Amino acid sequence: MQSIWSSTENFLPREPLKGDLTTDAAVIGGGMAGILTAYFLKQHGVEPVVLEAKTVGSGQTRNTTAKITSQHGLIYHKLLETLGVETARAYAEANQRAIQEYERIIREHKINCCFEQKPAFLYSLEESEPLLRESKAAAHLGIEARFTTDTGLPFPVKGAVRFDGQAQFHPLKFLNAIAQELTVYERTRVRTIEGDRIITDKGTVTAKNVVFAAHYPFINMPGYYFMRMHQERSYVLALQNAMQLEGMYLGIDKASGWSLRNAGELLLFGGANHRTGENRNGGKYRQLREKSQELWPDSREIAHWSAQDCMTLDGVPYIGNFSENTPHWYVATGFQKWGMTSSMVSAMLISDLIMKRENPWQKAFSPQRFTPGASSKSLLEDGLHSVRDLSRRIFAPGRAEVETLPPGHGGVVERDGKKVGVYRDEAGNDYVVSIRCPHLGCQLEWNPDEKSWDCPCHGSRFDYKGNLIDNPAQEDLCHD
Repeated sequence: MQSIWSSTENFLPREPLKGDLTTDAAVIGGGMAGILTAYFLKQHGVEPVVLEAKTVGSGQTRNTTAKITSQHGLIYHKLLETLGVETARAYAEANQRAIQEYERIIREHKINCCFEQKPAFLYSLEESEPLLRESKAAAHLGIEARFTTDTGLPFPVKGAVRFDGQAQFHPLKFLNAIAQELTVYERTRVRTIEGDRIITDKGTVTAKNVVFAAHYPFINMPGYYFMRMHQERSYVLALQNAMQLEGMYLGIDKASGWSLRNAGELLLFGGANHRTGENRNGGKYRQLREKSQELWPDSREIAHWSAQDCMTLDGVPYIGNFSENTPHWYVATGFQKWGMTSSMVSAMLISDLIMKRENPWQKAFSPQRFTPGASSKSLLEDGLHSVRDLSRRIFAPGRAEVETLPPGHGGVVERDGKKVGVYRDEAGNDYVVSIRCPHLGCQLEWNPDEKSWDCPCHGSRFDYKGNLIDNPAQEDLCHD
């Protein structure tokens, strides 16, 4: 089902690339990060082109909860402890500036995108100490933050951190407005890049500067981003007849880490997070529905959708030069669950790099940073996941015979002595695909909540017919 953003905003179609061209800057990806970067470059006198595999705003931007906030979980105490005060302050300042830049652009262009200033709350039902530490860390770094137990939530909390001066909006209305004057080629998939030559399925673009803003870098080397990130999924319900809240909310508890915000008369209620490829049993939407009925028994669900997020090793996005060996390639990825502020930070940083302008935040977000103290645990966990999931494809047998698969279900099964992925629809028709992810060969897993095949190693996703949904994979699945 599509998000409320997708159902309430229409984009005029753009033509695909026709043949070859040369440009000063090419941005790969027509979501918030890509369009904002192109917008900033145009403001600086550069005429960029945007290459989008599908349509503008058709990726992760349409599935966000659209909180514009510098409150990114328990981030600031962690950054002070692991990366130091300089990096922590740069992170705080960049994300606070991102909020101001959204407001400036919306005001200057008179964009009607439901922009509202709201406080943001980080809460816990179980403990107060982490929130006390976080409020002190954030305040130390210049954020208007304070500890409180007064949240306006429909349940009591042990504590919360309140950030004032935050905001929320309709992301696609904003995106549509700022994309109007940009040159965007839709339905133009980038296949590969050789130096300054971007090879697409519609022609070749020669660019002095190349920006990777397509959520997850699809070029494995150089950069090796597949070794430095994993992806996670989360789920959202849009509820009518729920409640009006004072601000935006996120819980830190594993069992009750709900995300809440209003969008007009609706309440967006989210959570049930998991690593991509690890939802074999399903039930994530059911968890949200059961909790929403407990809290708001008269509410009615009018939409539901899910989102995917890239998680870095140390909790800070990778924004800047793609690698030391590619000085004119730039990347914006690893936004964690904070794509709106991180998109604006990316646009400011990368446009400054291309324009050779000094930016005080470049070091903190640099993809070339080495942070063993903050990264070692995540690196080990991600490595173990990849080894396990590669081994599963090679050694583990299918989990059942295809004949035992009930209608409306999918799974990894044995078929004619071979392990394959099968979805059987309600009419009894089978859709058979390879379970080998075309990115790096991990075994895909069935996600019953979304009827998709998901890669637990790097997060590529495919629909039940094998069509590509999310990168880093660039190809559809083979049909077995």
